[in-house]
Amino acid sequence: MAHKLALEAVDRTMKDLRGNSRRFGGAKILLSGDFRQTLPVTPKSTAADEFNACMKSSFLWRHVKKLKLTTNMRVALQNDPSAAEFSRQLLALGNGHIPIDVLTGLISFPANFCEFTSSKEELITKVFPNIDVSYINLDWMSERAILAARNKDVDSLKFTIQSKIAVELRSNKSVDSTTDENEAVNYPTEFLNSLDVPGTPPHNLQVKVGSIIIMLRNLNPPKLCNGTRLSVKKLMNNVIQSTIIKGNFKGEEDLIPRIPIIPTDLPFQFKRIQFPVKLAFAMKINKSQGQLLEFCGIDLEFPCFSHGQLYVASSRVGKPSSLFIFAPENKTKNIVYQNALYRFL
Repeated sequence: MAHKLALEAVDRTMKDLRGNSRRFGGAKILLSGDFRQTLPVTPKSTAADEFNACMKSSFLWRHVKKLKLTTNMRVALQNDPSAAEFSRQLLALGNGHIPIDVLTGLISFPANFCEFTSSKEELITKVFPNIDVSYINLDWMSERAILAARNKDVDSLKFTIQSKIAVELRSNKSVDSTTDENEAVNYPTEFLNSLDVPGTPPHNLQVKVGSIIIMLRNLNPPKLCNGTRLSVKKLMNNVIQSTIIKGNFKGEEDLIPRIPIIPTDLPFQFKRIQFPVKLAFAMKINKSQGQLLEFCGIDLEFPCFSHGQLYVASSRVGKPSSLFIFAPENKTKNIVYQNALYRFL
């Protein structure tokens, strides 16, 4: 997902720091990644724009020596006889080798690839059975999530799942203001409160004790980083006491304060003072890249719309019995840009 400009910036920086005009100042750089996964996010872009932003479009790519890893370790560690076939099916999905219906543009999932559900409610029940009593078990909560392609679908799922926890709901409202005092007349507080900017916490953050949240900013690396999942332990006016549920710091408690956040993808600047978190019972497919799950649900009522999204969502688990999918008529779109996979191999 890294933008090519990030690698090119590292190249220039290393040359400068080491006083060496060779690539990366003569240092050896190790990169790892899978071009079957999602490409850099480019707002309002075409397929050509997305490919132009990825590493393979950089002038540095011709200097990269390619080494291939061939074993899916997440699948290999399952000790499940169905895992090997699941691994082959994932590769076929990621490579775009599953036949597409020429009339509808949809694919049918391979046999025994997952368990299908007939509704969103059934999907929630399959992934979060008895959540009303199991939510206090952090190990149980840490190993499951539902993924969707759009923010709208993710938000709907999160609130539905949270409503099943019989604990008092608390609203935490942000303080929004323009960074330029002279613009305050043009952008009143009520308008700023209504803005829901991707990657930014909402004005009205509604959470419960026991809810699962995810960090949206690097607050205290390497412990509290963008993407860290936590369970809410105590809610206060200006601090959330939470427990990390995944990763090297699993089980450690931390305090999350309100911080000023200034979105950068708007035609004007405003500041939102809010907890840098969102609910994480469900998450966008792009945000899930890198997450390890034992049970994963995928809501495909609105299909994937960008390269690698279906592959990323399906590969969060290592066996078909742990994957639950809701898709109309059990069919969906699988977007794969062949030039991102095979160009400049």
